Amino acid sequence: MAWDEWEQLKAESATGGAPHMQLNQLDPGSGPVRPAPDPAAYGDLRVGQADLANIGTHAFDLYTDLWNKGRRAVPISESAAAKLTSGGFALGGALQHVALRWDEQLGSLRDACAHISNHMSITKRLHAGDDHYIRRQMSSIDLLDAGFDERVGEPGAPNPVYDEKDEKKGKKD
Repeated sequence: MAWDEWEQLKAESATGGAPHMQLNQLDPGSGPVRPAPDPAAYGDLRVGQADLANIGTHAFDLYTDLWNKGRRAVPISESAAAKLTSGGFALGGALQHVALRWDEQLGSLRDACAHISNHMSITKRLHAGDDHYIRRQMSSIDLLDAGFDERVGEPGAPNPVYDEKDEKKGKKD
């Protein structure tokens, strides 16, 4: 904000005129309201093992780079903090605090990268097992529903779903 604009706003405020200022938002009355996009329009999310492995590899690379490059600043900052503190400068304690916080945050970030890397390596395998389990459960429910559905055959006649099972076992009516 320019100095002249600031002086103008102060003058308006002193005379009782309220300056209008709007921060970090759009005027609620401006523009059309857009509906949220329909998620079904985009289809299903599909991820392959190669995609997950690629994400895991990038997370591991970031983990390694954070240790090799991000950690370099800590010993230098700690040394400078010690020299400033021994010289009687209050800035030494502040720099020591910053170096400590940097090291803590770097550790948290590295832990998160390691977690992502490890998780991506097993996610596809675990979810594939879940998908197979769900398919098996759903197919057995369909078979059960067909067995109780009276519309499958004539009223009073044996249900053909059970006849198929009996034929597979070698039993005959």
